[in-house]
Amino acid sequence: MNPIKKLAAPLFCLSALVAGTLPAHAADAQGEPIRIGWLSSLTGPLSSAAIAENQGVQFAVEEINKAGGINGRKLELLTRDTAGDPTKAVNYAKQLAYEDKVAYVIGPVNSGESLATVPILARAGIPNLIIGTVDTLTDPKKYPLAFRVINTNEQWITSANKYALETLKHKKVAVIGDTTGYGASSAKRAAALLEDAGIKPVYSVLIDPNKTSVNDEIQKARDAGADVIMPWSAATGLLARILNARGDLQWDVPVVGHPALMGLPIRDLLNKPSYWDHTYAAGYASTTYDANGKLPERTQALMDAIRPKLGGKIDFTFWWVALGYDTVKIIEHAVKQTGGTDAQAFRKTLEGTRDMPGVYADYTWTADDHDGFPDSAMVVNRANTFKDGSFELAPR
Repeated sequence: MNPIKKLAAPLFCLSALVAGTLPAHAADAQGEPIRIGWLSSLTGPLSSAAIAENQGVQFAVEEINKAGGINGRKLELLTRDTAGDPTKAVNYAKQLAYEDKVAYVIGPVNSGESLATVPILARAGIPNLIIGTVDTLTDPKKYPLAFRVINTNEQWITSANKYALETLKHKKVAVIGDTTGYGASSAKRAAALLEDAGIKPVYSVLIDPNKTSVNDEIQKARDAGADVIMPWSAATGLLARILNARGDLQWDVPVVGHPALMGLPIRDLLNKPSYWDHTYAAGYASTTYDANGKLPERTQALMDAIRPKLGGKIDFTFWWVALGYDTVKIIEHAVKQTGGTDAQAFRKTLEGTRDMPGVYADYTWTADDHDGFPDSAMVVNRANTFKDGSFELAPR
């Protein structure tokens, strides 16, 4: 038996149907392939996560097909490279729904594209597995066939806030966002959640992610009396400049925030390796190793199975691989449960799913909540501890 199936089966699945247009796949003809659309930014500035996730998506499809498919039907993966462009993502979403007549769509990878495509796929009646974190991407009433697999942005923020306030015992917070829509909204939400906890940030600022020096902003945070810096940006270049400015000032306060703080590109942008010390980021239990360097069993099983395809070395964050793998296994689960790819049957199946074991997490969806990732699967990691795509648990 495949080691991943042994540990994680049954995993998950999806199903779909174009509302009002009755596409060809609606009949679920015996033996016809199940078509899955995959909106992935494999090129462009947002490609690193998509490339890693693509490894997991492809591996799951190959694994299922090698075992004979789902109920005798092979999977056909239709990958569309959006290059991180919402306009391209919209065009490909329409193509997948109305021309290619896919049963399901995975993605897009980033929230900016998903904000544009989710309404389109909802109107088309195509089940959509959401892998963007922006909270508004799921709404059971507006988007009844959209189900999130990844965590929400608020789960990242809540985990980081809790670590800064309750574990590190710091109360004088400097909140830093960037001027992108994501960075601005995340910083605003982070500040609001801090205030809900009775903490008003001593300093808040939005920085252009392309600004070459952030020394002034970090000096102002220090002058304001901040004892922890909390950045909310996915721009690794900006995050590296924040760490450099803190280090050059010899200001030894912790930095706690977005998972991108652990991103490997930061390593080559630091003025000194030690500038990555005392840096902590929201992360995942599934890709956190213990004091003995041991990963959870399901993660290790997938890693061992896929490693040969990755050339042996895993030099990117493995949670994207696990997430991609799980999206396809969710589809497998739903098809097996329903016997076909009817969209409403898919919805009913996932809304009745409780604690379904995956590699990335164990998922639960309900009729009122289409966010499947549990709070319990969130952790905080120490940033400069990368090993085989995984990280060490932050000190407790």
